[in-house]
Amino acid sequence: MATKETRRIRIKKSVRSKVSGTAERPRLTVFRSNKQIYAQVIDDTAGKTLAAASSLKLTDKAPKKEIAAKVGEIIAKNAQEAGIQTVVFDRNGYLYHGRIKELADAARNGGLKF
Repeated sequence: MATKETRRIRIKKSVRSKVSGTAERPRLTVFRSNKQIYAQVIDDTAGKTLAAASSLKLTDKAPKKEIAAKVGEIIAKNAQEAGIQTVVFDRNGYLYHGRIKELADAARNGGLKF
C-alpha cells in the first residue's frame, strides 16, 4: 500500500520526465511542507537556481493560502528582476489545488507567463 508521500514521489517522477527547464524557459517548482511553502526558478540545463522565495522570511500571521499567494508574488518579482518572463510550472507531484494553485495564480498575476 502506497503512502501519501510515496504516491507524491511517483507522480513527481512522472511529471519531471516531461517537464524540464531551459535557460530561455526555466522551471518554476514548488515544495510544500506542513508549515512552509517554497518556490524556485531553476535552469535544469545548467543546474542553477535563478530565483527563489519562501514563507520562512514572512513574519505576519495569516492563513496558509494567503501566505502561499504572497510567496507567489515574491517569486514573480524575483524572477523578473533576474530577467525571466516565461517559466514551466512544476507542481512537484502535488495536486493543483489549494496552496499550490494560490501560489501559481499569484505568480501569474505578478507577471510570470506559464
